[in-house]
Amino acid sequence: MLTKEEKESLLKLARDTIGARLGKNKPADFSPGSSVLTEPRGAFVTLHKHGALKGCIGYVEAIKPLYQTVREMAVAAAFQDPRFESVTGDEFDQIEIEISVMSPIKKISNIDEIEVGKHGLIMKSGLNQGLLLPQVATEQGWDKETFLEHTCNKAGLYGDCWKKPETEISIFSAEVFSEK
Repeated sequence: MLTKEEKESLLKLARDTIGARLGKNKPADFSPGSSVLTEPRGAFVTLHKHGALKGCIGYVEAIKPLYQTVREMAVAAAFQDPRFESVTGDEFDQIEIEISVMSPIKKISNIDEIEVGKHGLIMKSGLNQGLLLPQVATEQGWDKETFLEHTCNKAGLYGDCWKKPETEISIFSAEVFSEK
């Protein structure tokens, strides 16, 4: 679990990084104030504009120190998510930043292990893979089966792919916090 200060520090880092890219401020001079921020952790940065998704990109696995992951994913969510136009300087103050810090990933063989609202899902079959964060099911009001179907669709697979023996299902949890 991250402390309130660590969460605030990561949110400020994400905002300052996007702002610097837009020329709104100087690049953040960031010094991790705790060892937790230097631990390799997976994380997603999600951007919302007036409540609507504006960008979301992240690393599921622990590839880099958490603060570096947040810095890179803030830029990716703001400027590289192919589903959305890049954030502009005019939008900067309207963007709300949310960060999801990932737990380790666990493959499951029984969907009874899935807790909607607690777990995110990863569906993998062949070269196709899709991921939905834990908060998506709650925000959309989905039950477990609907969550499974949408994760299959996100992977570019049929909605019932989760029933097939060749499909790998993995779960993870995330500590989610935002500027809100």
